[in-house]
Amino acid sequence: MIDIMDFTVLLQFLVVLVAIFLGVRVGGIGIGYVGGAGVLVLGFVFGMKPGQVPWDVILIIAAVISAISAMQLAGGLDYLVRIAERILRRNPKQINYLAPIVTYVLTLFAGTGHTAFSMIPVIVEVAKEQRIRPAVPLSIAVVASQIAITASPVSAAVIYMSGVLEPFGWSYPALLGIWIATTFVACMLTSFIMTLIAPMDLEKDPAYQERLAKGLVVPHDANAEKAPLPEFAGRSVLIFLIGIICVVLYASAISPAVGLIKNVIVPRDAGIWCFMFIIASLIAVFCKIDVNKIGSSSVFQSGMIACICVFGVAWLGDTFVRGHSAEIKELAAQYVSTYPALLAAVFFVASMLLYSQAATAKAITPAIVGALGISAANPGDSYMLVASFAAVSALFVLPTYPTLLGAVNMDYTGTTRIGKWVFNHSFFVPGVIAIVLAVALGFLACSIF
Repeated sequence: MIDIMDFTVLLQFLVVLVAIFLGVRVGGIGIGYVGGAGVLVLGFVFGMKPGQVPWDVILIIAAVISAISAMQLAGGLDYLVRIAERILRRNPKQINYLAPIVTYVLTLFAGTGHTAFSMIPVIVEVAKEQRIRPAVPLSIAVVASQIAITASPVSAAVIYMSGVLEPFGWSYPALLGIWIATTFVACMLTSFIMTLIAPMDLEKDPAYQERLAKGLVVPHDANAEKAPLPEFAGRSVLIFLIGIICVVLYASAISPAVGLIKNVIVPRDAGIWCFMFIIASLIAVFCKIDVNKIGSSSVFQSGMIACICVFGVAWLGDTFVRGHSAEIKELAAQYVSTYPALLAAVFFVASMLLYSQAATAKAITPAIVGALGISAANPGDSYMLVASFAAVSALFVLPTYPTLLGAVNMDYTGTTRIGKWVFNHSFFVPGVIAIVLAVALGFLACSIF
């Protein structure tokens, strides 16, 4: 006979799953809306106390997006895209490696994977010109743009996780170095593996041949005249880059392990907000943009949608996790301490449901820290968090993430697709490979440190 408590937990978890499923069906900002509704059901029906809203994560996303939106309005994103396009077109045969490098670097620089949208049409066209199925470089590139979030110095996930780990003796520069090295190498190894195992010949792809026969393959005109860039596009990129460097330097200086600034008055979160607003202000003044147009920019709109999505779904996830923190801690203490790689599996599953790297880290990490008894005096098992961090990037598992859907819709050759069984889509295999490799390299790097 099923224990009534177990049955209740199962029902509560079912509420979480149904809310997320409905949110995915609604699409876009809907996942945030339905997340809030799920909190209401858990509260009124099951008496669960609402969890904490991840305001620090939301405000970091908002601040970073405001700065990137200013750079976009000044033409900075178009400037970066044209540089990336030139790199791809000059080395078209290396598209499987250069495409993920480009999207990885753009995400590392901007702190959001949505920058990959601008590169998708270019990747499709360059791959087609080389008679390569665009699905191969596209799938790796989209995955790389998601994993790079766990290495970007301005991403909310990295800021949160480094703040958790620093009291345990990990310095911000060391963490950034480990996460950048392991995730980048993992993406490159994934590119190599996919080049070996994935069907590459575009002419042999049945979906492409079907579209070709129906006259549906209408190539993008690569030689079409492009609109001139705004006068200060390059300047906006330079200002943003200098700002990112300042963020890294300040975050390193206040790191307890570095200790250059011992009496920290402005913590890291507030420092990020300040630097992002300063960057946006400098771009507004020195690049002469109309700040009234920032709200209508595509980056700003997608960023604000991301804030609401994180608000709703992370709040829902935190409500469930906090309501069962005792059970979670007991299970974690029993299994994760014995099998450290299980933490990566927990991060993986949670992120595919919570839809956000930062929200996943914030929902799961405190319970793991408490369960394993990690503290400044006993930091031993903290390496598990460092090594497994990349696993919070499993946003590709359900084929509903915006950049994933964008790649499917923009690949006019039809090679990038979602299968009948939901999970058998073009991104699943390279995504799993990349995360497994990143986590394995993370454990290897932590053993060296």
